[in-house]
Amino acid sequence: MDRVPPSLTPQLDIDIPDEGLSIGDAATAVGLSVQTLRYYEREGLLLDPTPRRSNGHRRFHRNDLDWLAGLVMLRETGMPIARIRDVAALSRTPGTEGQRLEAFETHRRAVVAQLERTREHLAALDTKIAAYRAYVADEEETIHDE
Repeated sequence: MDRVPPSLTPQLDIDIPDEGLSIGDAATAVGLSVQTLRYYEREGLLLDPTPRRSNGHRRFHRNDLDWLAGLVMLRETGMPIARIRDVAALSRTPGTEGQRLEAFETHRRAVVAQLERTREHLAALDTKIAAYRAYVADEEETIHDE
């Protein structure tokens, strides 16, 4: 059984050769820079060690890329690297699905709280914009009346 079933990771719609993708092609496929992909590897965020050719070059396969796409999504939601590292460690251990669920539910609560703060900030900006539009319109009207 898969440690992380494919239904629980994003599925990239790209063709991957049997030998896998180079680090540059893998980074492009998931929307990362090569430096960021190397950083994720150093930080222990990848599910498995990246296979390497005899010349030491990394090769990324379907599972690697799907996992990376999931990491990108988590980072885009604001999940901290430390929490992603915890999720990765849990994902390497069978029987930790409940703990993974809790990690995602905790992060979801944080995302919802941030979304509420963002909505409040947007409303404040809309109020300021409306006030400045009215002010500018009044100023222009005053200039034209003179």
